[in-house]
Amino acid sequence: MKVKKERVFPDAHQDVEAVREIPDTPQTRAPAYKLAFNDDDFLCRDDLRPVRLQLELLKPELLMQEHGIESTIVLFGGARIPEPSKKHTARTDTLANLSHYYDVAREFARLMTVESKKNGGKENVIVTGGGPGVMEAGNRGAADAGGESIGLNIVLPHEQAPNEYVTPDLCFNFHYFGIRKMHFLMRANAVAMFPGGFGTLDEMFEALTLIQTNRMKPVPFLLFGKEFWQRIINWDALADAGTISEEDLNLFHFVETAEEALEYIANWEEPA
Repeated sequence: MKVKKERVFPDAHQDVEAVREIPDTPQTRAPAYKLAFNDDDFLCRDDLRPVRLQLELLKPELLMQEHGIESTIVLFGGARIPEPSKKHTARTDTLANLSHYYDVAREFARLMTVESKKNGGKENVIVTGGGPGVMEAGNRGAADAGGESIGLNIVLPHEQAPNEYVTPDLCFNFHYFGIRKMHFLMRANAVAMFPGGFGTLDEMFEALTLIQTNRMKPVPFLLFGKEFWQRIINWDALADAGTISEEDLNLFHFVETAEEALEYIANWEEPA
């Protein structure tokens, strides 16, 4: 049995508590006297941005390691897509018609989580942006299967707040979009794209670019809803123009149902 080594130096928590007992004087009240790592004003200075970037990379990484998360299935999609029972709240008829993808995303996440639990539930864990809409459906589907799921939330003025289905110990909040997107893809065994807006498009094209340029290993890349994706993006025009190659059109695959997606993932072979 491994014996835990006794600490040589006091840990940070001990020093934070020790400082509370120091006499109150003009010197100890001054901002300069605060422990640097326990000084919010100092950590939020512009000069400390590199440190904050590192902290946002480290915190989720360390906590996911401690939780035993080995790999993920990434689920991207629109925050504004309602579940079908609430489609009357949609701001447009088109958005209401997209509401069935809420159920598709929920079922996809449920089926993936059922498979994940067969191997201990630490591989192919569903990860979403943790917000409403399709993201909620993904976390909800994992909960339907009695499994865990990850939410990578971000501070935004309006829509972003964690949905109730994210596993609390795996619900993270970010300031930097770039670090958040790294965490989406660092453990990805597959990427599932559902209809969405600017954020979804940004996430999709960044992931495709990383795969196209060999900065990320190829993984099954699923676009749910062929009609939607072909309507908003003229993929063939990009290839015809030569701005992408014909082979780049093979980086992704259109699917319509959760079952079709699982079959594709199960039979996918990495390009030679």
